[in-house]
Amino acid sequence: MNENPRVEMAIPPVRRRSLLTASGSILFGITETTAMTSTPFAASSTTPAALSGTCDCHVHVFAPDPFPYAAGRNYTPGPASVGDLRTFLASLGMERVVLVQPSVYGADNACLLNALEQLGPRVARGIAVIDPQRTTDAELNRMHSAGVRGVRVNLEVRGEDSGRTAGEAVRAAAIRVASRGWALQVYADMRVIGAVSDQLAALQIPVILDHFAGAKAERGPDQPGMAQVLNLLQTGNAYVKLSAPYRASSDGPSYANLAPIAQAFFAANPERLIWASDWPHTGGARSRNPGSVEVVEPFQAVDDRGALDAIVGWASDDRARRALLVDNPARLYGF
Repeated sequence: MNENPRVEMAIPPVRRRSLLTASGSILFGITETTAMTSTPFAASSTTPAALSGTCDCHVHVFAPDPFPYAAGRNYTPGPASVGDLRTFLASLGMERVVLVQPSVYGADNACLLNALEQLGPRVARGIAVIDPQRTTDAELNRMHSAGVRGVRVNLEVRGEDSGRTAGEAVRAAAIRVASRGWALQVYADMRVIGAVSDQLAALQIPVILDHFAGAKAERGPDQPGMAQVLNLLQTGNAYVKLSAPYRASSDGPSYANLAPIAQAFFAANPERLIWASDWPHTGGARSRNPGSVEVVEPFQAVDDRGALDAIVGWASDDRARRALLVDNPARLYGF
C-alpha cells in the first residue's frame, strides 16, 4: 500500500455504547440521549454495538463538480460528498468504509480515488470499475496504491439476463485483476448469478455478490439461483453482501420476508457475509422512468438504522455479528 501521508477521516468520538438483546434479536442503543441531527440522507443518531473496526462495505460518493458524470449514464444523481459520508458513518458508529464506483462515472475512477485520498488508508478501501480492454496496468497500479482492492461488474444496470454474456464480462474483468489479488464484485439478479456460478467458483480471486446476491424476497428461499449461491458460500468461493434490503424487499423497515433468505446465508457460512448500507440510496436500475437523463434523480429515503438492526438480528449469535461487521470485511479488504 502507498504509505504517502494522507488526510485521515475525522469521525466524532462515539459515546459509550451498549449492546441490547431481546427476543433473540439484536438492538443497538447508546447510554445517553442524543439529539437527532437532520441530514439530506436520513442518517440516524443512534450507534451500533460496542465493536471496534466496524465497516460499511458499500457506499458511493457523487461529486459532479469537479468530477462530471459520464455522458452515457442512465441517470443523474445529486451530490453526496465525502463530508456527507463522514456524517453518515458517524451516525451509525462505523469506523471503516468501502467506496464503490457508481455507474454514472463509467470507468473514470477519478472521483473514487479523490475520495479515498481524503478519507485515508486506515479508514477506506475502494472498488473500481475498469474497461478490461483499455484500462492499463499502470492505472491498476495507481488504483492499488490509492486503496482500491477490487473491481465491480454491474450486470444489473445493463439489464443483463444472459448467462453467456454475463460469464464473458466476469471472465474479462477477473483476468485483469487476478495477479493483484483483488476481489471481483458482481451485481446481478440471482438467476444470472446461478447461471454463471461455475465460472465464479473457478476464479482464483475473492468474489463478492452485491445486495443479497440479487435475491428477491417475494420469490422465497428456494428461488432460482439460491442453491448455487449457497454452494458458493459453503465452499468459501464467494462473499454475499447483506446490503440494500430495500432493493430485495418492499417490506421495510423490518424486511421480515427477507429473513428466511438471510438466515439461509448465515447457516451456509457466516465467515463469508458482509454488511453495507448502499448509501446514499440511488434509485433502482430497472425501475427508472424514461425521461431526460439530465433531470436530477432524488435519493431514496431509507431507515438505515432499521435496516441495520434487521440484518444483524438475523445473525445466529454475537460471533456471527462480529464476523459480519468487523472480521470478514477486515480480511476481505485488507484493513
